[in-house]
Amino acid sequence: MDRTKSIALLNHSVADELQAVHQYMYFHFHLDDQGLGPLSLLFKRTAIEEMLHVEKLAERILFLKGEVEVTAAGPVEKITDPTAMLKKGMAMEAGSQLDYNKAAIECGANADAVTKQLFESLVVDEERHFDQFEKQCEKIERFGLNYLALQSFGNTPEAAPGAPKA
Repeated sequence: MDRTKSIALLNHSVADELQAVHQYMYFHFHLDDQGLGPLSLLFKRTAIEEMLHVEKLAERILFLKGEVEVTAAGPVEKITDPTAMLKKGMAMEAGSQLDYNKAAIECGANADAVTKQLFESLVVDEERHFDQFEKQCEKIERFGLNYLALQSFGNTPEAAPGAPKA
């Protein structure tokens, strides 16, 4: 087994996952500011899962005696429209699925079964993230602004537990 190939694939994935964390937290902040709590929370939870992916990838790199490169793959795209955010998330998740499937195949061909299994497990998570984003996008397309408006109920300071009633 040539560890350098696996380490390079793992570090490439660390960069992609860090990019996803930054992008999804940006979406989380803006959706929260727009009063779209449930959608905001979806992006926050997904960002946290992506952080856990970074941790798994880094642990494997270190096990292989490599150096973890902690640099995001690129800048955050300044998207504030909820539908555009979901479509960007879907594109990112689809790209990750493709990359991780290719990485798993390459690791298998390089006799690195453990790294292959790690990439395969990440594909499962990325497919789930894609599905979650796709379902939200479909609901917005089906119900329009009414769906987004419903998400804003209960997210105002006045609706907080213990807030004075008008």
